[in-house]
Amino acid sequence: MRKLFYAIVLFGLIGLSGCALNKMVKMAEDQNLTVTPNPLEVHADTVAFDMSANLPVKMLKKGKVYTVRTFYNYGDGEEVLEELQFRSEDYPNADETQPSQTESFSFAYSPEMKSGMLEVQGVASDPKNGKMKETERMPIAPGVITTSKLAMPVTYAAYADHGYNNQEELIPTNVNFYFTQGSSVLRYSERTGDRGDKLDAFIAEKNLTRTVSITGTHSPEGPERVNSDLSKNRAEAIEEFYRREMSKYDYMGMADSIEFVIKDVVEDWTVFKDSLATYDGISSEEKSAYLNIINGAGSYEEKEDQLHSLPTYNKVFRELYPKMRVAETEILTVMEKKTDSEISVLSKQLANNSVDTDTLSNEELMYGATLTPSLSEKEAIYKASISKEDTWVAHNNLAAVYIAMAQENPGQADSYAEQAMTQLELAANMQESAEVHTNLASVNMMMGNPYKAYEHLQKAMGMSPSNELAQGANGVKGSAEIMMAKYSDAVRSTSNAAPSKENVFNKGLAQTLSEDYPQAYETLNGEYTNNYGSDKDETYAMSRYVVAVIAARRNAGASDVANFLSEAFAADPDLKEKALNDLEFAKYADNQAFTDAMK
Repeated sequence: MRKLFYAIVLFGLIGLSGCALNKMVKMAEDQNLTVTPNPLEVHADTVAFDMSANLPVKMLKKGKVYTVRTFYNYGDGEEVLEELQFRSEDYPNADETQPSQTESFSFAYSPEMKSGMLEVQGVASDPKNGKMKETERMPIAPGVITTSKLAMPVTYAAYADHGYNNQEELIPTNVNFYFTQGSSVLRYSERTGDRGDKLDAFIAEKNLTRTVSITGTHSPEGPERVNSDLSKNRAEAIEEFYRREMSKYDYMGMADSIEFVIKDVVEDWTVFKDSLATYDGISSEEKSAYLNIINGAGSYEEKEDQLHSLPTYNKVFRELYPKMRVAETEILTVMEKKTDSEISVLSKQLANNSVDTDTLSNEELMYGATLTPSLSEKEAIYKASISKEDTWVAHNNLAAVYIAMAQENPGQADSYAEQAMTQLELAANMQESAEVHTNLASVNMMMGNPYKAYEHLQKAMGMSPSNELAQGANGVKGSAEIMMAKYSDAVRSTSNAAPSKENVFNKGLAQTLSEDYPQAYETLNGEYTNNYGSDKDETYAMSRYVVAVIAARRNAGASDVANFLSEAFAADPDLKEKALNDLEFAKYADNQAFTDAMK
């Protein structure tokens, strides 16, 4: 009889438990579930959302557990997410207040997940006997908004400096002529000696000369100081000699193109100080005695008189003063260089092995690559440069050519990316530079890896790139940052990027994703249309599409949304299908203006 009693009691308890579970499942119909955002959104490669669950008062029975199972269903797939659990012991006041929880969820996104449904299922259970009751699955959030995936991948071909200066360069030639004390007459020994011969031989070569600067000076002894024109006369004596020599070698009209600059240094202690500094005929203490006088009070003449009293004056007068009775002559001539057209022709011939490799320097050869618009010719020239002199610049620039080729031929981008990567690995092993890292970023963008691209861009920006390179890199960086959901950073990067329709579009998209809708509208409906609106291409179509998204998010009228979409469809009719399935426009699905735009 006792065993029968226990069996009856146990059966009663199980019955009571089942009744409680049934009530919990029934009351679950009134549970309040909130999903934020709703619809779901993808950012970077993740769909993340918060779900808040509020159970009705008295729903959670003593000793029971209520679990909210969460699923994302799409096509033939399903993502099973974490569960929310309400244990009765954690909510002792469940008969008076609503048990509530908020949990963050996320799952990795793939394109086939765009159309789907977030669903929940309630499960009431009794941990003591393992019994449970399930609710039907309930849809709570539709699909995934994919506006963040509209970012345009940007690449930039970063060419390193070839090292060749095609601008006019001047070569200085210096000849100094010396005079006797108090004289401005150029002595025969000076004109026919080594210095005169050097100048004579130089003039005979008829070098293309821009300027001849002659600075006449005098030593600080009395007889020379009295003649205030002495320095100028010495400089003019050299000019006269120079012009006479040009006449001898029949310069004809060439002499008129040479500018003679005459300078005279009068009663100036600078030359004396400079000469004294390098003079080793007296000690440093003795030099200080001269400097104390020169830097002290008094006129030039008074200081000159004081120098006579120094014990070493006669030695300095004999050994140092003659070196200051001089006319210093600097001649600036134009360095001989090949013309751009010559370099252009020779670089192509060298690349084709039709001229000797020594015909051009490696710098001239790489400069030749910049003179042709043909990417295939650039490729051949940089390959020739690598054969001639294996440098990181040539490898980097060859990689830049492959990046440019991929920009022109998107269908072959994978092949060009591999070729560029090979060259960049060689370049990086020789020299890390902002150009190499920027190109590595572009190649990683081509390979679909914005995270790796971002790493390289961070390194490039830390290497003090030129303004032009920084602008190019910022365009790539902004694109990568949108793909990484770094929207505020992307706004800054694209704002400092090189002007292009892709960069402006990405800036407007980043502002949209940052929810700065007024500024995003100004960028896409103002800056973009003002600068690139005449080019009705894919980028223009996407810019109008995002403006429609902005209008929808700001709850503009259906006619505004439809007008922007119509402009997008006119440039790219394939966007109609996208818009029909885009949850950004779900609230306009039954509006006549919207449906008319879809036709």
